[in-house]
Amino acid sequence: MFSPAKKAGLIDRLLSSLDQPDEHTDVLWRKEVEDRIKAYGAGQIESVSLEEVMSKYHK
Repeated sequence: MFSPAKKAGLIDRLLSSLDQPDEHTDVLWRKEVEDRIKAYGAGQIESVSLEEVMSKYHK
């Protein structure tokens, strides 16, 4: 068995590995956000309230 300190170290390394930035994904999301803002400003899409979104998934 691992000692509590060893377990904590392993958990810390695992959690740290999940937080690694992915520049490619960040670039794609940035473009997606910019495109959505432009579409919203041009009246091509409408916003949806948080309440509407949450009610859709809490049925």
